[in-house]
Amino acid sequence: MDGMMPEAVVIPTSAAPLVQARDLQVRFVSRDATVHAVNGVSFDLAPRESLCILGESGSGKSVTLRALMGLNPPRRTVVSGHLRVGGQDVVGASERTLSDLRGRTVSMIFQEPMTALDPVFTIGRQIAETVMRHEGVSRAAGEARALELLELVQIPSAKRRLAAYPHELSGGLRQRAMIAIALSCRPRLLLADEPTTALDATVQIQILLLIRRLQEELGMGVIFVTHDLGVAGEVADRIAVMYAGRFIEEGPVRNLMRGPLHPYARGLLGATVHAGRRGERLTTIPGAPPNLERLPQGCAFAPRCTEAEAACTAAVPEFRSPTPGHAARCIHVGGVVPC
Repeated sequence: MDGMMPEAVVIPTSAAPLVQARDLQVRFVSRDATVHAVNGVSFDLAPRESLCILGESGSGKSVTLRALMGLNPPRRTVVSGHLRVGGQDVVGASERTLSDLRGRTVSMIFQEPMTALDPVFTIGRQIAETVMRHEGVSRAAGEARALELLELVQIPSAKRRLAAYPHELSGGLRQRAMIAIALSCRPRLLLADEPTTALDATVQIQILLLIRRLQEELGMGVIFVTHDLGVAGEVADRIAVMYAGRFIEEGPVRNLMRGPLHPYARGLLGATVHAGRRGERLTTIPGAPPNLERLPQGCAFAPRCTEAEAACTAAVPEFRSPTPGHAARCIHVGGVVPC
């Protein structure tokens, strides 16, 4: 296997991958320490496909998303591996190349729209200037596109909302405005970083259904980051479970929800509240995530795993797959994915 790219669990498709990542690694380097935030992530995303990256806080989900757009702090971030988005190499790309990539090829919905939106400009102006920058149109055309987008994301009284500032909108409307900005240049890939975390349950469902509908209408690929299994089940075709900067399980949403392979994925499912478990005691995962400055040898989950044995700490497990397209990094899973 020397010199070969690490394996990725890939669903066969006739179209070229919209995203292709192989052995993606992201480190944050300071004078005092090096944080290994992403540690050898490999995956493909096909056009029109939806991938959900699932994991608890600090697992590397948001850092992975930001690496796709080159948004991690440049002065202290070291990115290595192979990463192509829309056919463009991202690792080592110039700021001008990345600026052209953002908006037109890939766009992002951030977790908290109040901090992502500029408080001193109206919603209409922020959308219009994005369109003008990437499509080279006039201000009038940009403002017309802004109105079209606010109507697309179903903001009521859209024409009046063009002149509103972010603080004048509710949390749900701000999130819809953030989606409108992300869609303003018709991106091929939409990244969503926990876009429903700050919203109440009713608005959350509306936003999830909106993203799913817009994906189908506009033909985008979507990568959705969350720690909520219910959200993952609503929006994803595939789920990748992330722990300590690695994908430790990946597969179709139905397979993973019904029969998770990795002990950590089973723990997440066991700790999830839903109507069918009324009266049942929730399980818990003992311990805490590892320190990313000093990752343990072998499987990073081994110190918390009730099934761990000596072999788990010898080396990082390879992906093993009992069924095509569904695999996990665990020595207790049968079947080996070929490199």
